[in-house]
Amino acid sequence: MNTVYLYTMVGVGLFTLGLYALLIHSHLLRKILAINVMGSGVFLVLVALAAPTQGAVPDPVPHAMVITGIVVAVSATALALALVLRVRTETGRAELPEEPLE
Repeated sequence: MNTVYLYTMVGVGLFTLGLYALLIHSHLLRKILAINVMGSGVFLVLVALAAPTQGAVPDPVPHAMVITGIVVAVSATALALALVLRVRTETGRAELPEEPLE
């Protein structure tokens, strides 16, 4: 098995695992972690697809996209955690309420 296929399959597995956790769990912190796992899977697939073929130069654009994506993911995670803290202070729980607040 080629390493490109191995990394691609692991990336797809990570994305699938994160999607499953995102749909199953109701706790907001677990949802944020699931989204981060999904993003890691996407990053792994992008890096795997940027691998050079025999004797070719690797494409630097996917690598730059992954580096930019990591920065954006860290910023989005910080924002999401701040929003979870706000939801927790308003509702007393770190889960979305079933019914709208009055």
